[in-house]
Amino acid sequence: MTRIEKLIQYMDEHGKESFLQQALAEEYIKAGNDDAARNVLNELLLRESTYITAYIHLGNILVRVGDEAKAIRIFRRGMLEATKAENRAVLNELQEALEEIIY
Repeated sequence: MTRIEKLIQYMDEHGKESFLQQALAEEYIKAGNDDAARNVLNELLLRESTYITAYIHLGNILVRVGDEAKAIRIFRRGMLEATKAENRAVLNELQEALEEIIY
């Protein structure tokens, strides 16, 4: 059984937790399945908009698939949430990712 299958099975049995969804998205990214990762991250952020590290992964996916306008919106939204959470490390990472697109 792959890590993806294990994570899906665990969430089916025990419910979806943000940490597990992000782990699943990361496994999809490693496997080269950006569409599946994107779906998982969108679902996660719809349920828990304060899960700020998900914005980094989602924004990076959007950059890879060429949707820079949406990536900019995601990075900015993540920056707002990181500011509210007073998480300087994630805020800096999101800001750097945004600057790479804009400049």
